[in-house]
Amino acid sequence: MNLKNLTIKKFHEGLLNKDFSALEIAKAFFDYIDKEDEKIGAYLRLTKDLAFSQANKTDVDLAEGKELDILAGVPLAIKDNILIENEPTTAASKILANYRASYDATAVKKLKSVGAVFLGKTNMDEFAMGASTENSGFKITKNPYDLERVPGGSSGGSAAAVAADMATAALGSDTGGSIRQPASFCGVVGLKPTYGAVSRYGLIAMASSLDQIGPMAKTVEDAAILFKAISGRDELDSTSANPPSGGKYGDELLNPKLENIKKLKIGVPKEYFIAEGLDKSVLKTIEEAIKTLKKLGFEFKEISLPHTKYAVSVYYIIMPAEVSANLARYDGIRYGQMSDVKGQMSLKDIYLKTRGEGFGDEVKRRAILGTFVLSAGYYDAYYAKAQKVRQLIKKDFDEAFKEVDVILTPVYPTPAFKIGEKIDDPLKMYLGDIFTIPVNLAGLPAISIPVKSQNLEIKGQLPVGFQLIGKPFREADILGIGRYYESLIINH
Repeated sequence: MNLKNLTIKKFHEGLLNKDFSALEIAKAFFDYIDKEDEKIGAYLRLTKDLAFSQANKTDVDLAEGKELDILAGVPLAIKDNILIENEPTTAASKILANYRASYDATAVKKLKSVGAVFLGKTNMDEFAMGASTENSGFKITKNPYDLERVPGGSSGGSAAAVAADMATAALGSDTGGSIRQPASFCGVVGLKPTYGAVSRYGLIAMASSLDQIGPMAKTVEDAAILFKAISGRDELDSTSANPPSGGKYGDELLNPKLENIKKLKIGVPKEYFIAEGLDKSVLKTIEEAIKTLKKLGFEFKEISLPHTKYAVSVYYIIMPAEVSANLARYDGIRYGQMSDVKGQMSLKDIYLKTRGEGFGDEVKRRAILGTFVLSAGYYDAYYAKAQKVRQLIKKDFDEAFKEVDVILTPVYPTPAFKIGEKIDDPLKMYLGDIFTIPVNLAGLPAISIPVKSQNLEIKGQLPVGFQLIGKPFREADILGIGRYYESLIINH
């Protein structure tokens, strides 16, 4: 069975036409994963029993003439920091090696309610800390386009699974670019929703004021379908919210009107195109996307986001501070893997041994940094100041959105880099997040869309995505432009 380019919509049509059953497709995916994933390493573990029971239920519902949701039977991959009840969930950390989730994340519960099928849990940077999936406590995932390169991170396993046709779509999480950057590296679509648009209940927290669950898919349309299914206010997450206008996300997400989309004005921030380290090939590729959108009739305007240069510094103060607080609970005693405790060890020694062995280097680095910036004498100098600058970054976007509806930028300064190339230089790795971090600090929605081109020079290179940033709860704007761009490229 050909799984290549199998989108959510194509799957749904094939299922209703009885071209195949949901169980047949699930089995075909597992057969393909068994063969293909050995070289890529996208999955940490498969959930075959769960998937077969979910697929079987879809087939029974179809046979009984029940109306099926568009996601019924669709095979999805789930990042391993999102809980699925009774399934191991490790956040790719050895400290959680033996942990089984006792409940479903709200996003997972919503997908279960519409009949989606879960193939397995995908690899990631440990506790979502990293931009390459080299920081996993278990293995390194490789980029399907070039096995010597990283798939990006921290949702690298989800991006690689979708790019390699080992899942129709996937869920990831994004704290500073962890959906958009791997989507760009692997040539798939990745949406980071508005902060609060998707419940974080059941997402293993990294930095609670920045984390957001979102979809990764082969097309913008699929990303919209998946996002609509998981979005909405949740009583179990006090930071979650419905869009201010009209309560829930409406039909415009799935059926955007071209006349409305073409009226949107796109801003191009000058700071993003002169950033240090921006690769010439990436710049050329993004300019190609801009040229295509101009041909489609979109109006562009140069804008300024002057505080962008402080974004990485601000992020790497606020995020580690929240990491330090969130990771304090992992002691190996209440859950997770307890170290081999010998003799009469003090509680402090047990903690040191367990956390010392259970956490990887990057997690330790961020927890120590976060504890430092929150400590007496340093809180005001670092953390309090960073929060003030965060407000200035948000204000930049507020001002820009008075002039434009959507902002277009690169996603990452370079295409996918080689495995091992940056792992020994954390600062170099951190600086690469310059284009994605401001979006999380401001709580805005943003999407990475692969640049497609008839230009042969661009066609032959590694995937590169362009980023569209929208106003709060205006995912429909960035998805709409993406759908229009994508349909034009496909039709040509």
